[in-house]
Amino acid sequence: MDFDFTDEQIQLRDAVQRWADKGYDFERRRRIVAAGGFDADVWRELTDLGLTGLTVPEAHGGLGLGPVEAMVVMEALGHGLVMEPLAQTLLAAAVLQRHADAALQADWLPRLAAGDRMVLAHTERRGRHRLDHCTTTATADGAGWRLAGTKHVVPAGDRADAWLVPARLDGALALFCVERGAPGAAATGYATQDGSRAADLVLDGAPARLVSRDGDTALAWAVDVGIALACAQAVGVMDRTLALTLEYLNTRKQFGVPIGSFQALRHRAADMKMELELARSMSYYATLKLGEPAPLRRQALARAKVQLGRSMRFVGQQAVQLHGGIGVTDEYVVSHCFKTLTQLELTFGDTLHHLGEVAARMTDEAGVAA
Repeated sequence: MDFDFTDEQIQLRDAVQRWADKGYDFERRRRIVAAGGFDADVWRELTDLGLTGLTVPEAHGGLGLGPVEAMVVMEALGHGLVMEPLAQTLLAAAVLQRHADAALQADWLPRLAAGDRMVLAHTERRGRHRLDHCTTTATADGAGWRLAGTKHVVPAGDRADAWLVPARLDGALALFCVERGAPGAAATGYATQDGSRAADLVLDGAPARLVSRDGDTALAWAVDVGIALACAQAVGVMDRTLALTLEYLNTRKQFGVPIGSFQALRHRAADMKMELELARSMSYYATLKLGEPAPLRRQALARAKVQLGRSMRFVGQQAVQLHGGIGVTDEYVVSHCFKTLTQLELTFGDTLHHLGEVAARMTDEAGVAA
């Protein structure tokens, strides 16, 4: 099996990386954080690059590319510490293509490609990452539906043009689309620890369009796509974290020599590199398993999230320790890498949650043969 990227995928990665290096430097990122964690100009630049329509079919105005290209892009954006919620747009496009009817696809896929934002709003209090925990309800209203409930920590929720919302319909989980400006829908935004934005979404009889009556399947697909994208983003963040740490070790001097010449510190840097490559391989694994049947896919994505969680924690903590006090100052980029890794570890379920998911899906064949 050939695991090398194609020339087109490499060109895509390099183009996004060049934009991030030149157009999204650390100082611009700090200004965006100070202004609230979202920049419309940055989003417009991502749209102009074609990234918002990356996986949207060409018939709907997109580029028609696949999950591997999405992974490549998210890794490059992670390396640039880009906060704008492109992953949510890619997630929404995947959900609409697999679960929405033709009318909803024709309405929203071109809008996503053109730069409108749709985000997943599924987290509720006391859910503890469980997808079956949902108290939001849906009731029939003529030919449509109305939703009532509250969703928390919705990524860039107050900057979204629409939300994908799971709700209980006749006791079963269904997935709906609620558009911004709908009466009874209000999103209150706030900053998250890595400088990006989230929001609490309150729905009080808000009109909605049905995406899928099989909400369990649709939500599981959405979260698995989100995990794969988060894994790719985390690999990019860790790659930059390691590069910054190696640069520091080779320039910071003690006793007249770079501290990178000390064997103990070199071993720790090597351990960081090993964890990064373990995470990278599991990110590839996660993306490639998106095409598998649901049980195998869910197991694979949980495995990937466990390894990525462990690697993110290790790389982030080692980077801060090797830098010393400067590693936690707001003026230095490594502290922002650490915050981003910490937040990504919690995204779509933390390491402990997914370790439980892996354990629950183990079969007799996973044991040691007698």
